[in-house]
Formats: sequence, structure tokens, C-alpha cells
Amino acid sequence: MDLNDLRQGINKIDDQLLELLNQRMEYVQKVGELKQNTGTSIYRPEREKEIIDRLAKQSLGALNKEAIEAIFMEIFAVSRNLELPEKIAYLGPEGSYSHQAAESRFGALSHYLPLNSIEAVFKVLENKEAKYGVIPIENNTEGAVGTTIDCLNKYNSKIVAELYMDIHHSFATVVENLKDIKRIYSHPQGYYQCKTFLEEHFLNDIEFIPTRSTSAAAKRAKDDAQSAAICSAIAAKLYKLPIHFQKIEDNLANQTRFLILSDFKNQKSDFDKTSIIAKTDNKPGSLVNFLRSFEDKGINLTKIDSRPIKEKHYSSMFFIDFKGHIDDKNVQDVIQHSPNDIKWLGSYVRGDKDAI
Repeated sequence: MDLNDLRQGINKIDDQLLELLNQRMEYVQKVGELKQNTGTSIYRPEREKEIIDRLAKQSLGALNKEAIEAIFMEIFAVSRNLELPEKIAYLGPEGSYSHQAAESRFGALSHYLPLNSIEAVFKVLENKEAKYGVIPIENNTEGAVGTTIDCLNKYNSKIVAELYMDIHHSFATVVENLKDIKRIYSHPQGYYQCKTFLEEHFLNDIEFIPTRSTSAAAKRAKDDAQSAAICSAIAAKLYKLPIHFQKIEDNLANQTRFLILSDFKNQKSDFDKTSIIAKTDNKPGSLVNFLRSFEDKGINLTKIDSRPIKEKHYSSMFFIDFKGHIDDKNVQDVIQHSPNDIKWLGSYVRGDKDAI
């Protein structure tokens, strides 16, 4: 077969794919009508995971699970927009890591609303001005995002999904000679995730100017002829900022966990995680006894972070993740019999690799 024959073969398969995708979308539209009549959520992460897992097991060709997920996540996103177009709020601006995380789940066709702060995302969801919100919760280098935990305690939005995204920082600047750089723009977390690179290339007297996002850093560096930005490659490309170094983060396995927020409760799956905020009594043994109750019921805790309660001096609340769904009997046994103030934040399909 020559090149022309191969291309004709590909064209024939593409025609078949298009016909099948159109047939799939007809079913999707019918599902959307049923969901709207019953008030069921359009976004079903557990159903999407079920489809990807099933297809990955059936695949006998070149497509591995990662490739299948990349293809079908975009199909799912197009499907949701046909069922019911929704607005997604995220920590902006355009090109930020939160924007990239949002697009990885909701696709390029969705209506996105960039906001200047994490709390602004929560407020928009509270006012029903968007259906979904995407915000960071923790980074495996810098730890938890305290503002997100505070807002989860303050507002009523529920966690409906999570995703882990590899974070790679670039060093971008219009300056040709690094010695001429006087200022570096970056989000504080991005800056501190690249300390080794900065120590190797710059003296201590260079000025660090914090920005609300790494994308905002790229925008400011583009207009400042004596500066550079620590930002994503996508943000640098968006603002036409030349990249001098790629993957400058100290931890090459740098990863951020993002939460997807909305106003509904997920159904149970076999790979659930639940998040809560617990406020224990300020007396000896309260926290230990509470944590021990999870062990007694065979519940695996995966994360615990403390945050100060700003309304009470020297009091703390605890952000806790554990495996399981809020409706599981052993989870209910712990929650119902606990003397502590507990706020359920959501039960959702685990996004980490141990959920595969």
C-alpha cells in the first residue's frame, strides 16, 4: 500500500467514527432530557470512570488507558455541553493551572469564568452564577492551600470530583541576558517550588513580586523589559513570552490536586473518597479518640490538615480525607456517634492512581 492508500483507509475510518459519534450524541441528548426532567446532575464522574475502566480493559491495540482517557474526556465534555451547557468558574486568569485543570475535565467548548481569587469562585457558586468551580487544594511540594480549606468551611459548595495534575514551571522572559533581570513575577507557590533553580542562576538581591497566579505573572513580565516570570508553558505561549528554561521546579514529580465543586451529591462507587471538616473539643484526647474511631471501623484516613478557626483564639479545625462514601454504614457509624462538630464536604471518585 502506498501513502495515498493509507490516507484513504484513514479517511474511511474517520467517516465511520463521525457517524458513530453522532449516534452517541443522539443518545446523550435523550439522556440529557431525562436528567432535566428528574433534576439529575449532568456531570457524573463515577459514570465516566466506569466507561474509561471498561474500555481500557477491552483495548487490544495501541491505545493504553491514558490515551483512552484523554480521548474520551473530550467526548464526555462535548456530550455534557449537548445535554446542558454549563458555566465553570475557576481561579484565573486564562492560562492558569486551574484553567488547564478545568479544561481537562470540561473541554474546550464549555463556558469558562476566570476569577481573581479562590473565595470569588465559592461566592459565584453560592449565588448560582456558575454550576461548577475548579480550585487547588494542595501541592505535593508546598502542602495544603489554606484559603481553600477556609472557604470549604465557610461556604456550602460540595466537592464532586478531584483531579491530580502534573505541574511544570517554565522560566520565561523577553530579556536576552539573564544578568539584566531585576524582577521575577510568580505566584508564591510557584516561586518557592523553584528555589534551587533561582539560587543557581540569580543573586539574592533580585526582587520577587508575587502575583495572584502564574498566568498573571506571564502577563506582567511581558510588559516589563527587566523582568521574568515563573509560569506554565501554556501561559508563556498565551502572552507570547519566550521560554528560556523548562521544568525548573525542584521536584520533577511536582503535582497539584484540584477540586471540582458543585451543588449535588454523587452516587456511591467502588473508588470513593470523602472529605470532612471536624472541630474537636479543646481537651486532651479529643482528636486522638476521634481518629481512633475511624480505625475501629476499618476506614483508611488519607489526609489530615489543621487550620486555625479565625473566630476562636487558639482553636483548630481539621480537614480530613478518607476512603469511602458518606452513605457507607461504617462511615455513618463514625459520623453519627461522634460528639464533634463535623461538616461533610463531599464524597467523590478518587482521582489518584490507587483508584485505578
